[in-house]
Amino acid sequence: MAKNGNDAEIDEGLYSRQLYVLGHEAMKRMQISNVLISGMRGLGVEIAKNVILGGVRSVTVHDQGVAEWRDLSSQFYIREEDLGKNRAEVSQPRLAELNNYVPVTAYTGALTEDYLTKFQVVVLTNSTLDEQQHVGDFCHSKGIKLIVADTRGLFGQLFCDFGDEMVVYDTNGEQPLSAMISMITKDSAGVVTCLDEARHGFESGDYVTFTEVQGMTELNGCQPVEIKVLGPYTFSICDTSGFTDYVRGGIVSQVKMPKKVSFVSEQHILQNFAKFERPGQLHLGFQAVHAFQKKHSRLPTPWSQADGEELVALTKELNAAQAGAAAVEQLDEALLKKMSYVAAGDLAPVNAFIGGLAAQEVMKACTGKFMPIIQWLYFDALECLAEEEGVMLTEEECAPRNSRYDGQIAVFGTKLQDLLGKQRYFLVGAGAIGCELLKNFAMIGLASSEGEVIVTDMDTIEKSNLNRQFLFRPSDVTKMKSDTAAAAVKLMNPSIRITGHQNRVGPDTERIYDDDFFESLDGVANALDNVDARMYMDRRCVYYRKPLLESGTLGTKGNVQVVIPFLTESYSSSQDPPEKSIPICTLKNFPNAIEHTLQWARDEFEGLFKQPPENAIANTATTSASSCTTSLQTRCSSSVTQYYCDHKTFIFCSCLGGFTCCVFQLTSSGAPFWSGPKRCPHPLEFSTSNELHMDYVLAAANLFAQTYGIQGSTDRAALVKILQDVKVPVFTPRSGVKIHCLHLFPLQPDDDTNFHMDFIVAASNLRAENYDIPPTDRHKVGRSKLIAGKIIPAIATTTSAVVGLVCLELIKIVQGHKKLDSFKNGFMNLALPFFGFSEPIAAPRHKVSLLFREAGPTVSASVTPASAACGAVCALRGLTLCVFLFPCRMTEIVTKVSKKKLGKHVKALVFELCCNDLSDEDVEVPYVRYTIR
Repeated sequence: MAKNGNDAEIDEGLYSRQLYVLGHEAMKRMQISNVLISGMRGLGVEIAKNVILGGVRSVTVHDQGVAEWRDLSSQFYIREEDLGKNRAEVSQPRLAELNNYVPVTAYTGALTEDYLTKFQVVVLTNSTLDEQQHVGDFCHSKGIKLIVADTRGLFGQLFCDFGDEMVVYDTNGEQPLSAMISMITKDSAGVVTCLDEARHGFESGDYVTFTEVQGMTELNGCQPVEIKVLGPYTFSICDTSGFTDYVRGGIVSQVKMPKKVSFVSEQHILQNFAKFERPGQLHLGFQAVHAFQKKHSRLPTPWSQADGEELVALTKELNAAQAGAAAVEQLDEALLKKMSYVAAGDLAPVNAFIGGLAAQEVMKACTGKFMPIIQWLYFDALECLAEEEGVMLTEEECAPRNSRYDGQIAVFGTKLQDLLGKQRYFLVGAGAIGCELLKNFAMIGLASSEGEVIVTDMDTIEKSNLNRQFLFRPSDVTKMKSDTAAAAVKLMNPSIRITGHQNRVGPDTERIYDDDFFESLDGVANALDNVDARMYMDRRCVYYRKPLLESGTLGTKGNVQVVIPFLTESYSSSQDPPEKSIPICTLKNFPNAIEHTLQWARDEFEGLFKQPPENAIANTATTSASSCTTSLQTRCSSSVTQYYCDHKTFIFCSCLGGFTCCVFQLTSSGAPFWSGPKRCPHPLEFSTSNELHMDYVLAAANLFAQTYGIQGSTDRAALVKILQDVKVPVFTPRSGVKIHCLHLFPLQPDDDTNFHMDFIVAASNLRAENYDIPPTDRHKVGRSKLIAGKIIPAIATTTSAVVGLVCLELIKIVQGHKKLDSFKNGFMNLALPFFGFSEPIAAPRHKVSLLFREAGPTVSASVTPASAACGAVCALRGLTLCVFLFPCRMTEIVTKVSKKKLGKHVKALVFELCCNDLSDEDVEVPYVRYTIR
């Protein structure tokens, strides 16, 4: 593999998911950037981890201090045996393991001006205010981009200065829009009307270009034109009065124009949208903490009343010194005292959140991809403290104990630490979010005494995982994720009690994750990548009344949802609208965009390499070997795709029949058929000298080989000779050939390995050529692979930030918070950047009165594993419903029957109630859970 550098090739196998987010050009710019990260406590190592995974040219970690007990609360690459050693030197070899393409160096000297000139980006953490100002002024004068990140207990701060003029190439991270044109007027401001299949989605001020316009050809290939939106299907452009008459057709495409952004040393505040009143207070509060530390050579003592009063006084002095509008109108003394109480704390979740944001800003500084923070961002998580107003911890409760949790005890005291150690949590998934959760669990001391973390994941580690699932190394590829992740976090905190499982959660594993299992849990954390599994776990948590921590990421976007029994709505209570799908007729007959041909190619993949092997495997369960062979031959010989195999030549195919077309020029009425969005196709003629044709055949042949467990080949010359020698490709099993029905391997189109995507991109481009659609560029695969493989774009920075918020909600749950406004659902888009927090939606509540009266024998529903024999009628505020009164022996019967069937007796029966009101209309009511004592 090529080393990082200006002309470096990008390892798509490693960076595939990140490429979907950043693109090749941004990745190349990042690979020429040298980054310095100063301060290797918890925040610094979090930033370094994310930046190294991202793939910059080099990272230098700097620190002049030595590891202390409080560092172990969040510095996951420092161990107890490292106490007293330099933090940068201890962290360097462990950080270097994250990415073989990124050299990592430790530096322990002073940050001189001469030394700083070696870097394109400098990050300061755990630095003094004087150092920030000196380094900041120098970096600004030399065009070095600067990021200052700081956390103080439950508070976080981020500052960016990227120079007098920075070019941002993509301000929002969204894919450019396009639409098909139905009309363009000739006017001083020409009006463009788009086909009414869907709203164009453009905004005033957007720039667009035109292609394939017939008639008004002056627009084709013109420079980007600024538009003004007139309606959902119309917008105006430049003066078209002198252009030729519009005839028909055309595509309008959005163009992302570079935007210049200026940064200054003068401080600005980016407001936290959930707490508009806070930023000014926190801006002064952080300065006051610096002033306190400079005065006393220490941070305020945790929960010291005297130090709190002094910090308030220092803040008042600073505020009085501010000029005019920069001064805060009225200081929030209670807020500032809390800042003093927790400033000495060091919390892994807060470092994860701010560290994820800071690392994304490093990537923005290197690449110009996405809008930077301008210029200050402040964050606090004070809802994690006690809900009762006026509750105060004591200095004694929060004093250091030479414990790895000292940084956390400084904020929450010893009582919460003991509760965390006893927790029993179920983590579902050990991918990117799962790895980050386990790291945070280890740092905060979850399940470190009597409790346990159970993590399950049925997947093995792949190369593409290494870019963001930071617990894994190249030597771990093919190992089980859950076991490998569990072993990795045991190194971070040997006290964590953790068990790895390899089970998929679902009805098939309910004998493992049964009543006893769920009733023993304190909560569940999801780290899943699909909605179905999320909804299943949500139902289980609702049924067993367990808290659920739900989160997800999509590129630079992330969300966090906390589900608390009887307090918040569940995950399944609200659903996203269904994804917009491409009509079948468009896919099969009338494609007009590369997205259509990519989806068609993905469907083709399933039809060739997934469904036939799955069907054949299913047949082997009920069919003899000889009849299976006959059946397989029949299916293969009747397939559009024809091929042969022998012991020396792997399977090859000529699948180009899918790229010939029948052309109909007129409808029955004589009107042009190929009009509007319809494109007239033309057939392709196969040629071994056509690189695209050979790309397709080579990829398809290797995929066929994979489905049969046959060795593949990338020898193009040999493949050309085979194709030239065979005039009429026909399925002909040759002598000595065995067709192994029991050794078929269905392939998944959602995989992003080379042959899978080579096939999809080649098939898509061949079909695009049929319909004169511009092909996808192999080096702009982000959008292509997303559509073709339905692969989720992912980047380590977003995952880190999201999981930090998840673990803050976990701390609230463990403390037993009961108020709805104590919890926060989070939403972010690091590309904009946007951060929003809201209270969860309250669980719906209905107050009813029950009145029972005797009734005759009735059976209106079946009960598994035993049936009820008698019941009663219940009047429920005008509703009539049937419930069951069990005989005294029902518990005994159910216990015996269920134990015989399941190996253990069922602890509860669930009844789905069918109800109607007095007008005989169906009424939806909750199920009834009958617990067997």
